[in-house]
Amino acid sequence: MEKVMIALRGTPGDEQWCTRLRTEVAESLLDTGVPGLTVNVRDAAVTDSLMTLTTLDPPVIAIVGIWTQQSYGSQIATATRLLAQHCDDLAAYLVTESVPLPPPSTPAGERTAGFANVALLRRPEDLDEVTWRTRWHIDHTPVAIGTQSTFGYTQNAVVRALTDGAPPIAAIVEELFPLAATTDLFAFFDAADEDDLRDRMGRMVTSTAAFGANRDVDTVPTSRYEFRSPFTPADTLQR
Repeated sequence: MEKVMIALRGTPGDEQWCTRLRTEVAESLLDTGVPGLTVNVRDAAVTDSLMTLTTLDPPVIAIVGIWTQQSYGSQIATATRLLAQHCDDLAAYLVTESVPLPPPSTPAGERTAGFANVALLRRPEDLDEVTWRTRWHIDHTPVAIGTQSTFGYTQNAVVRALTDGAPPIAAIVEELFPLAATTDLFAFFDAADEDDLRDRMGRMVTSTAAFGANRDVDTVPTSRYEFRSPFTPADTLQR
C-alpha cells in the first residue's frame, strides 16, 4: 500500500468549485476503487485564515490524499488526469505517512471539525537529510503538539515526485486546529494570556527554525473531508 498526495494549484475557487471537488470529483475518484481518499479544500470557511503563507505561484488551493496499491498504477494515473481538469496545475508526490496525533473519526464525506492547516516544507540546502529529519520528527514533533491547540497531526515525508515539473518539496504536514484558530492567535496556540502566548510562540519559532520550517514554506488552510480509509473497518467508515 502506498500513499500519494496531489496538490492542486490555481486561483482560489468559488464555493461551487469547492463543493464540486468534494462531491462529484471525489465520487469519481472513489469509483476507481482506491482504498483511501481524503480531500482538503481551501473554501469559504478558512479563506481568511491568518495562517496562510504562500511561496508558490499559482498557490495551492486543494490537496487530495489517496491510498493505492501502486503509485505507478492506473488509479493514480486516472486521478491526476481527472484532477488536472479542475485546476491550473497539479503536482503528485509519493509519501510516507507518520501520525503522531491521529485525527478524530468523522463519518465518511462529512467535514472534519475545525480546520486543517497543510504545510509544504522544503529542506534547507545546508542541512543533510538525516539532521533535517531528526530535527523535524524527533525534536519538533513534541514541541508542535505541546505549544499549539493541535488535535490531529499527520506528517508526510516526500519520497519522490510523480508528475513532471512538480515543485521540489520535502514534506507535507497536516495539523488540525479549532476553527477559531483561523483568526485568533490565542486559540491557535491554546494560550492562557499574553505571557503564555509569547512563550509558546517563542518555542515554536525556535523549533521550526532549527529545521528550516520558518522560511520558504507554504501553509494552506483547508476544510478536510475523509471519504475512505484503508485502516478503518468498512462498517465504521464507508463510502
